[in-house]
Amino acid sequence: MTYAPLLLFLALYAYAALALGLPSAVGLAYVLASGACFALYARDKAAARRGDRRTAERNLLLLGLAGGWPGALLAQQWLRHKTVKMPFRYLFWLTVGANLAGFCVLARALA
Repeated sequence: MTYAPLLLFLALYAYAALALGLPSAVGLAYVLASGACFALYARDKAAARRGDRRTAERNLLLLGLAGGWPGALLAQQWLRHKTVKMPFRYLFWLTVGANLAGFCVLARALA
């Protein structure tokens, strides 16, 4: 797995913050959502290992859509969770694209 999507997003965020004056609260929201998303993936991975009740994939995807996708991407890599199931991965990348489109609209609107 490559970290290219994260690096590209950091570059996009840096541009929006420096050139467009994007409020730092947006960055904080991404950090908090990413941390929560990483924790939810870790909890789901632990539940899968124990055979306990799992987190609904819809919840993982919605939190990623809300800005937690960088944390989800790191959790997928570091925890080796949700990396094989292709329908989930397809939906995950759709939510990443939707989030990035929303980010661009927000950045332009707040500039």
